[in-house]
Amino acid sequence: MIDSIAYYDENAQTFFDATVSAGMAEGRRRFIETLSPGSRILDAGCGSGRDALAFKQLGFDVTAFDGSAEMARMASAHTGLEVLQLTFEEVDWRDAFDGIWANASLLHVQRNQLVGVMRKLRDALVVGGVWELSFKPGTGEGVAFGRWFTNLSEADVPALIGEVGGLEVLALTSSFDVRPGKSHEGWTNILVRRVT
Repeated sequence: MIDSIAYYDENAQTFFDATVSAGMAEGRRRFIETLSPGSRILDAGCGSGRDALAFKQLGFDVTAFDGSAEMARMASAHTGLEVLQLTFEEVDWRDAFDGIWANASLLHVQRNQLVGVMRKLRDALVVGGVWELSFKPGTGEGVAFGRWFTNLSEADVPALIGEVGGLEVLALTSSFDVRPGKSHEGWTNILVRRVT
């Protein structure tokens, strides 16, 4: 398997510059409307720290991590938070967060590992907590642009969420990339709630 974390370590500045100002306010709004003021949010695979900073500025209690040591370092500097260098497999929180924001991050997990990783994140939520996650649309997986991508079509979302268990889908939407020059690239956006 290609090492996506190594890609981000080697290309951290380029990726930071390309994503830190991307206009994600609408996606964040949908997510935070489900949360109470001051809720505990985990930004899982935070990249540049763009969204972690926005949540912090809105008064939420934010914890953020990224698998790439370089991205975690840059996100820490950008947000003023102590961003953890942590892989999805190392997640071991239990009932710790009211919301999880996993924007464009779980798509780097191989499909045969995805359910296990998602169960770890589900367990990090309190019952009733909400979780936003997004994937590139499609049905395949493989290497593209130096990283591993697992795609997910809207039609396949219910089966995946059912396999993870303990979750209900609140919203399932499609959108286009907000980064300059990427507006032709689509996204499958999922909002779920932990129910058990």
